Amino acid sequence: MKHFLVACLAFIAVSGTALAADPANTVYLELKSGRVTIELRPDIAPKHVERFKQLISEDFYDGLTFHRVITGFMAQTGDPLGNGTGSSDYPDLPAEFTSAESFKRGTLGMARSQNPDSANSQFFIMFEPAPHLDGKYTIFGQITDGMDHIDAIKKGEGQNGEVSNPDTIVSMQLASEAG
Repeated sequence: MKHFLVACLAFIAVSGTALAADPANTVYLELKSGRVTIELRPDIAPKHVERFKQLISEDFYDGLTFHRVITGFMAQTGDPLGNGTGSSDYPDLPAEFTSAESFKRGTLGMARSQNPDSANSQFFIMFEPAPHLDGKYTIFGQITDGMDHIDAIKKGEGQNGEVSNPDTIVSMQLASEAG
């Protein structure tokens, strides 16, 4: 039995297929520097994941800017106006912050106003851990590959991280729809 377990673990380590991601909850984010893979978390934020997937299927995010990028903190996108005030035409979402998950490097969170139930289309990706956000913003995904491409996004200036001539999302698609 011990040899069987060792053989199974060796197969998993070599093939990497035993823990295959769910293609319906895997997103490919294409940036000018390369592909980023995101694993969505419908187990902790089902409404936010559903909205994100809906907007991806409508090509909503394609071409949008990273309008707010703060070194050592996060990169924010998802605003069709490119200034932090825009959103999709869908209604805002209720907060889903009950998860015990923490904001760490590569975490995706939904941006919102002072109203906890105001998340819509804007989201941010963490460069570094930010425990002060835990329980205050909805976590709905995690970068699993390509974080170096997130690190390469043009950083903003000043306290609010506004970016002149910002980088854009080339495209986003679900792995289940990738050709």
